[in-house]
Amino acid sequence: MENNITFQDFNISQKTLQAIQDMGFEEPTPIQVSTIPVILEGRDVTGQAQTGTGKTAAFGVPAIEQVDVGNRETQVLVLSPTRELAIQTAEEFARLAKHHRGLNILPIYGGQPIERQFRGLRRGAQVVVGTPGRVLDHLDRGTLSFAAVKMVVLDEADQMLDMGFREDIEKILDETPGDRQTILFSATLPGPILEISKRFQKNPEVISVARREVTVPQIEQLYLEVRSRNKLEILCRLLDMYDPELSLVFSNTKRGVDDLTAHLQARGYFAEGSTET
Repeated sequence: MENNITFQDFNISQKTLQAIQDMGFEEPTPIQVSTIPVILEGRDVTGQAQTGTGKTAAFGVPAIEQVDVGNRETQVLVLSPTRELAIQTAEEFARLAKHHRGLNILPIYGGQPIERQFRGLRRGAQVVVGTPGRVLDHLDRGTLSFAAVKMVVLDEADQMLDMGFREDIEKILDETPGDRQTILFSATLPGPILEISKRFQKNPEVISVARREVTVPQIEQLYLEVRSRNKLEILCRLLDMYDPELSLVFSNTKRGVDDLTAHLQARGYFAEGSTET
């Protein structure tokens, strides 16, 4: 069944719509169709969706719409299991918020000089994306305040629990305002995830979207004419949309292969480069 819903059908600002267009998004994915309107209404969501379904924008778009840029306090907190995912998520938020002047996104994670994070928090970051351990560290130090937090997102919640972050997550949620909106995304919904949902969410809307499974009897060929500076963005969008088990990406130079491999790895994709002829 064809999806006729567009991003213009959502109650989102022209600034966000322009950013979505700049990113090359033409139509929302199923998880975005199901989730964005519900989050915009202020409801809690438990989403069962895997990487590659467009879930970051599914919570990123409504999160950005809620931010008051006139207030420099942290208003949205996204918890990620790894530094790589935290960086990738913060980058996508930055792209979605590019036309919202004064909206600052800060990734915080271990392995980075903490003084740099201190400076970013002092300047003001309305959106903080971080790993549970480092977020809790800043909370304990008094360098991060949850007083103005409106929304908390638990991204890849099952992975965070597998890595032993449950206690940290619960401590963080206990410290956030009771009237916050809580969004939970997980590839699976085992008992411990449902326990967290029951304790910290208020009558959540449960949304489940499976990976797209496509079987093609023959190879379909198509091409896109894009500006050079947009190539990486559009490639990542295609990878997220089609979620292939294996892809071959060609470049006409060795340096191009090396650069592309590094960029994809930095965004959390499993990529290997080969320049053998």
